[in-house]
Amino acid sequence: MWLSSSSVGRKFVMALTGAALVLFVTFHCLMNAVAICWPAAYNSICEFLGANWYALIASVGLAALLIIHIIYAVMLTLQNRKARGNDRYLISKTPKGVEWSSQNMLVLGIVILAFLVVHMIQFWAKMQLQEIRGVHDVLPPAAGTLFIQEAFSQVYTPIVYIIGFVALWFHFNHGFWSMFQSCGWDNQIWIERLKKIACWWATIVVACFIAQAIVFTVNAHRDYYKTNEVLRQQYKEMIIPMFEKDFGPDAANAISAAPFDQMKQMVKGTLSQMESPEAKAYFQNEPGLDGKIETLRAAAALIDYLDVETESEELPAVAPSNPGADNHNHN
Repeated sequence: MWLSSSSVGRKFVMALTGAALVLFVTFHCLMNAVAICWPAAYNSICEFLGANWYALIASVGLAALLIIHIIYAVMLTLQNRKARGNDRYLISKTPKGVEWSSQNMLVLGIVILAFLVVHMIQFWAKMQLQEIRGVHDVLPPAAGTLFIQEAFSQVYTPIVYIIGFVALWFHFNHGFWSMFQSCGWDNQIWIERLKKIACWWATIVVACFIAQAIVFTVNAHRDYYKTNEVLRQQYKEMIIPMFEKDFGPDAANAISAAPFDQMKQMVKGTLSQMESPEAKAYFQNEPGLDGKIETLRAAAALIDYLDVETESEELPAVAPSNPGADNHNHN
């Protein structure tokens, strides 16, 4: 097949996959901008994407594009090296008119790939992948701002990201106009125009990424994403469905209506009661008891992560859990 066997076909595939990746990077930049201008809306976008079928299809498609792009990049590099043979060792400096990035696209791609692995470990693996697996850790998968908090509170994160963004600028800048050239749009006038468009587009996108990394780092180190009241209310709403499932609508409504500090008292009070030896003995045959305790533990873990102080006084409960009660309907 000419798309894989010929040099022109391989460059055409590289151009198509590269164009799709350029659009995705631009979209990602705009999505990150939402996290700065309107953090609560960013969490809503994360929840909308999540592990829904359309987001999963998009993720698989994006992964396929990236893998194809990498494979064809390696194939073209090996092909070019084989064609030049030993002559490539005779060149000691970059020829006039040839961009540095043009000769180092594979190296730049490797740096970007390494950065991408770090980024996916910090975000995708803890968000969409956790939803796919049906695992809920301390942080709700849809709480994108808390994963920003977690990632950018690390000293190494902004350093790794800025290195990755610089490599992205060189790769993006050269790749943008060269993909048009690969598709036959190699008119000298238009190539010069496309080079200017590429430079501006890459510069704006990468400058925004770097600015976002700086803002995220500053906000994370002052615990903005943990202490902002609008976001705290949103985190609370993310765990309400678990309470409705395990404790019923009344308990869920009580939690939803309560301020965050009062919710903390209700959750920890109920958990303390249900984990007592007397309660465990009384509720040992209660259907779904383990699930209820896990729900309370997950909510308590989120509260602890958000650094909410624990009250010393007796805490109210979200659901009746008195072992001595005559009423045995505990649902």
